Amino acid sequence: MKTLTRWLLLAGALLLVAHLYPGVVVTSFTSALIAALVLGLLNTLLRPILVLLTLPVTVLTLGLFLFVINALMFWAAASLLNGLAVTGFAAALIGSLIYSLCGMLIDVVVERMFPQD
Repeated sequence: MKTLTRWLLLAGALLLVAHLYPGVVVTSFTSALIAALVLGLLNTLLRPILVLLTLPVTVLTLGLFLFVINALMFWAAASLLNGLAVTGFAAALIGSLIYSLCGMLIDVVVERMFPQD
């Protein structure tokens, strides 16, 4: 139940990103659900490999390169899906920042809704 709630809220966060920033377009709630799933899979499977491969650059930039990696994951999801569109790298960067902030808030809310016993 916790995972399903988090997934639905993250899909809503994608719709919020599309509403707040014109460079990101989500066509429907179904597209947002699929995009949230794809983003979760990319962040679970591909992001750790990219973070490890770019570790020297990340250290040199004091961690700021992680924002670029997040934007690349957002852009990759948009390029894989028809229902999610990003106008460019800057839009992917800003969209991923807003989505990450929403994701942090959603994590706090979900943890309070479903406390571990």
